Amino acid sequence: MLSIVAILLVLTAAFAYINHQLLKWPTTIGVMAIALLVSLAIVGLDQLGIKSLRDREHELLASINFADVLLEGMLSVLLFAGALHVDLEQVRRLSWQIGVLAVIGTAASTALIGGGCWLLLGACGVQLPLVWCLLFGALISPTDPIAVLGVLESAHAPADVETTIAGESLVNDGVGVVLFALLLEMLESGVPPTVADGFALFAREALGGVLLGIVIGLFVNRVLHSIDDYRVEVLITLATVVGGYALARELHTSGPLAMVAVGLLIGNQGRLQSMSEITRKRVDLFWQMLDEILNSVLFVLIGLEFAAIEYPPGAWKAAVLVVILSLLARFLVVGLPVLVWPDWFRLPAGSAWLLTWSGVRGGISVALALSLPPGPHREIVQMLTYSVVVFTILVQGLTVGRLVRSLGMAR
Repeated sequence: MLSIVAILLVLTAAFAYINHQLLKWPTTIGVMAIALLVSLAIVGLDQLGIKSLRDREHELLASINFADVLLEGMLSVLLFAGALHVDLEQVRRLSWQIGVLAVIGTAASTALIGGGCWLLLGACGVQLPLVWCLLFGALISPTDPIAVLGVLESAHAPADVETTIAGESLVNDGVGVVLFALLLEMLESGVPPTVADGFALFAREALGGVLLGIVIGLFVNRVLHSIDDYRVEVLITLATVVGGYALARELHTSGPLAMVAVGLLIGNQGRLQSMSEITRKRVDLFWQMLDEILNSVLFVLIGLEFAAIEYPPGAWKAAVLVVILSLLARFLVVGLPVLVWPDWFRLPAGSAWLLTWSGVRGGISVALALSLPPGPHREIVQMLTYSVVVFTILVQGLTVGRLVRSLGMAR
């Protein structure tokens, strides 16, 4: 285990240095791009008969359970760190807009992408049953809060638009996971879930996760208020994230949503009422550094995973069509409502296009794809997932700041 961690950290540091010296892109996007190029080079050498490097990379990736590393390890830390700096008052003011886009939008996107994927893949000669297409729709519809928050840092979008995008991405992954779990249960049992089953799972996972996060956040804020020692308080926040996420998993509620709720409470109420100035600075510095390091490692893993993805004959055409489909679905469920009902959403002109283009997918989609049951259908879903994730991060992630400026929305 130590050797695996050492390899990943050394690669991440090396890629970050190369990006800083040459590409000068946002660190997470830069390290993923370099890791992707390394994977492509290894695949190319493999085609030329030099197979040792690809075998080594396969061994490394096989020794890392990406789904467990992200869903059981990194995700709690990254979501808490992201929510820690979101303005809760702005989230409250835009709660209806965020709720509609995150809940109704994710469900509608799952249906659109699932149905459209079923039709497009059939036309390309790629056979994928409808339930597998819907599973792909569920795992690819939520925007990745980790990737989105990283992109927004350099976009300088208006505050209301940034809060809406960040709030939606922090919530819609919980909705997507619930839909994914329902469809996966239907796949394994062969019995379609009832509406009651869906509401029960949503109540337990989503609402239960938020409620648990609120209880933990309020309790921890009281504990932080009773002391003034930044060393202890930093340790308490770390224990809260790791322990709270583990507790949510044991209670079968949504750990991601619980950590978002905890992060919002500690980052707002706790920051103002329970921390001294020096504690706020130390807590912010600790979580910022941890967030950047884990983000970079995660994106290196995403880039290296390319070597394990198989693209069967004719798959490239299907991948391009599905990338276009996912972007179109994002516009229909998020951008179009903002265009049609501007008075209700109360967002600046041009927000529809920015909301559509900032729909970046990332590690959560990859982790869910890797958690699917083994088989040929899983390989197709992984190939499609990786295609969409790479496009949204490298193309949309690198150009969203330019879009903000071209729309005249830069702060």
